[in-house]
Amino acid sequence: MQFSPASNSFLPVIALLGAGLLLCPAAPAQDSAAPAPAPPAPSAAIPVPNPAPPSPSTPASQQPPLGPPPRLQPGQLPPSQPRPVDKRIFGVLPNYRTANESDVYTPITKKRKLYIAFKDSTDAPIFFNAAILSLIAQADNTHPDFGQGTIGYGQRYATALADQLIGNYLTEGVMPVLLREDPRYFRRGRGSKWSRVGYAATRIFVTKTDTGATTFNFAEVLGNGIAAGVANAYYPEERSVMDNFQRLWTQLATDSLSQVLKEFWPDIKRHYHNKHHPDDQWPPG
Repeated sequence: MQFSPASNSFLPVIALLGAGLLLCPAAPAQDSAAPAPAPPAPSAAIPVPNPAPPSPSTPASQQPPLGPPPRLQPGQLPPSQPRPVDKRIFGVLPNYRTANESDVYTPITKKRKLYIAFKDSTDAPIFFNAAILSLIAQADNTHPDFGQGTIGYGQRYATALADQLIGNYLTEGVMPVLLREDPRYFRRGRGSKWSRVGYAATRIFVTKTDTGATTFNFAEVLGNGIAAGVANAYYPEERSVMDNFQRLWTQLATDSLSQVLKEFWPDIKRHYHNKHHPDDQWPPG
């Protein structure tokens, strides 16, 4: 993600209970002279054989269950129903390219890389973020050659969107495809807080190739460098070498910060949920 230099209801169950009274006719009186009938001989009990235990050769999948399925802990989902991936951090920052470092590495296709770049660039909150950043830039008079007023704000808004669109497509789509690198952030989710901060912040320089090997993050650095150069076309008064380096480092720092947020967002969300829903605790993960 680039910035410019700017998820129960319970249905009530009603049990209907009925009772019936069966009336039987009285039995006729027996003659006192008639001998009482002999009681029937008790029938021999027929033994009921116990069901044979499953044969050791019977596959486990065909054996009857030995009891009810184990109860799940509050907040725990069955293996077939994993918790959905949160696509937005704080509801506004796109989170389409986060994976878990502990998972078995599976490469993604070229089409998937371009799709990630597309979603990160066109997600609805991106346009809101650009509007807010443009207001800040307007108040701070960033890019003074744009001036003030509606025209100045419009130029800042357009360039903020251009920065995000070009940077995202280059660093998450085009360059990863050409260099065969994986544009995803692999969340660690373990260790001390500071070790995780250091890990997340430095992933702008370290990534995986399509084979799962660790490599320098050429796609991130070169992609943002090219984006900074392209920006010379719409920042006419900021074309010096220092201006280009400032845009590059601003974009790298922004990406580094966003990855720290991706690392800790599940922890923040779980802490908030468990605090406000003590009867439905989410386990770590």
